[in-house]
Amino acid sequence: MSATPRPTAAAEPAGAALPVAPGGATARAAWRAARAHRGLLVTSLLTAVVASIGTTATPVLLGRVVDAVAALREDGGAFGSTGLVALFSAIGAAVLVTAVFTGLSLRQVERLGAVVAADLREGCVERAVRMEAGRFERAGAGDVTTRVTEDIELFTLSVPLLAHVVTSLITVVVALAGFVTLDWRLGLAFLVVGPVYALGLRYYLPKAGPLYGAERARSSERSRVLLESIHGRRTVHAYRMAPVQSARVEETSAAALLAGIRAQRLAMRFGLTMNIAEGVGLSGVLACGFLLVRGDLASVGDVTAAALLFHRLFGPLGMLLMSIDQVQRAAAALARIVGIATLPVPPVRAGGATPDAVAVRVRGLRHAYSPGHDVLHDVDLDIPAGTSLAVVGESGAGKTTLAAIVAGVLPPVAGTVELVPVAGAAGGDGAPIAVVGLDPDHLRDVVTMVSQESHVFAGTLRADLLLARPAAQDAQLVEVLERIGAAGWVRALPSGLDTVVGASGHPLTAAQEQHLALVRVALRDAPLVVLDEATAEANSSGSRELERAAARLLRGRTALVVAHRLTQARACDRIAVMHEGVVVELGDHDTLVTAGGLYSRLWAAWSADGAGAR
Repeated sequence: MSATPRPTAAAEPAGAALPVAPGGATARAAWRAARAHRGLLVTSLLTAVVASIGTTATPVLLGRVVDAVAALREDGGAFGSTGLVALFSAIGAAVLVTAVFTGLSLRQVERLGAVVAADLREGCVERAVRMEAGRFERAGAGDVTTRVTEDIELFTLSVPLLAHVVTSLITVVVALAGFVTLDWRLGLAFLVVGPVYALGLRYYLPKAGPLYGAERARSSERSRVLLESIHGRRTVHAYRMAPVQSARVEETSAAALLAGIRAQRLAMRFGLTMNIAEGVGLSGVLACGFLLVRGDLASVGDVTAAALLFHRLFGPLGMLLMSIDQVQRAAAALARIVGIATLPVPPVRAGGATPDAVAVRVRGLRHAYSPGHDVLHDVDLDIPAGTSLAVVGESGAGKTTLAAIVAGVLPPVAGTVELVPVAGAAGGDGAPIAVVGLDPDHLRDVVTMVSQESHVFAGTLRADLLLARPAAQDAQLVEVLERIGAAGWVRALPSGLDTVVGASGHPLTAAQEQHLALVRVALRDAPLVVLDEATAEANSSGSRELERAAARLLRGRTALVVAHRLTQARACDRIAVMHEGVVVELGDHDTLVTAGGLYSRLWAAWSADGAGAR
């Protein structure tokens, strides 16, 4: 079972939409994720301890060999050749144990790190897809995408290194105990490296965190600009913005590169400090050993063992201290992952049975993306069950915001949106269902929304359709494709339903992508459908086909349609005309045209432009 980190305090700088977890919260989240796999955690630690004992035992045993040989040369030694054989056998056993358990330890620790990374990834992605829409909009797709892709990838790639860090840390602790068993004064001599390491760390650590955090932030900004350029490529081409966007990409890439170079310079200076510390430490151990041997306070074997033990520690110490560079990178990425993974999940109400038909009741709806700048002002609307309401108006009138709130994608600042099941229909008891706070899974069973930014998922077309209804059989898919008018172009694909679409697959036109989205809605079969300019991206010919498909889809359903083309609005039962966040007109097409108000003027302009005939 995945160990999703529990919500905890996270640092959220002013103006930031997504928090970055502080060090303590990050460590606690990682520890909880590791503790969820106790078996791996225990075996990882035990095998690392055994491997470290073997690493420490070998130099100590070699020191005993030196003393035994010296005694043998001086007076024949009571130890004798049999004792030397026993010592060499012990050394061989220690080497074997070290090799076997080092491999086991690394394997176990890497497995533990991999499952922890997987749990954190799942928690991060789960929070990302369930994130409150307003927060997502403030954060921007670039920051969210970087956290669930680049940051997770960086942390995952660091797992093998982190495994070596854990085993190295245990080796250093066990080796310190080995120094004490030789001679406590040799242990003190070893500690002369402490001040050198401390000075290096004091210089490095305060600078590393901010530098690597800045590097990840610059990477997020670069990703945001790249995504904007790719997703908005049609606009970029239409307005000849390629030079401007290229300059922005170059600027953000340069900023990310400069942040990375600064971090690397710091790491190189820190590496130089570590080399100095190793020289000082070995010199200290040898000098102390010389004095102890001369004073007949320690044997040559003890000093030899201490020197070999310190030399053996070069690797683990170097791994620990030099890997701080990569650990800081991984920690910066992990803090961003935990920041999003521990976002509080809004409380939800469990849903009941899914009704077959619902009416929509909107009362006092108000919304603002920034305080004091309302985009909706006390909107009241009713959509009877089984009828369609088109929403039209100038750009910025609040149409998309209204649609998002009715669909439950965006919570309003004030007011209510209620779905009223039809009494007597299947699953309907007439009790209103408030959209805000409803369990997301149940909400998607009741309401389905399609925007003009339809997405095609990588895989076969069949797999893409089954996302809407996983249990659907091919016969059901074909029936819905026929009903929504998409069967013709699907049959024309190279492999029909088995055609691979999406990234690196067979390219679909904008009209086909939106047609596919309408088919998914039909498969989902929710009683309320919200279409936000779901036919806007198609050309004239494609738009007529999509409008016919939308009409088939909406037949008999409750629907709110943000109409890009007034011909689509005319086909709806009623039309709401919005202006500056207010519904200023409401009625059917003929009534509104006759009234001579805003809709009449919009229709006259549409018709004069020849659009009404298209």
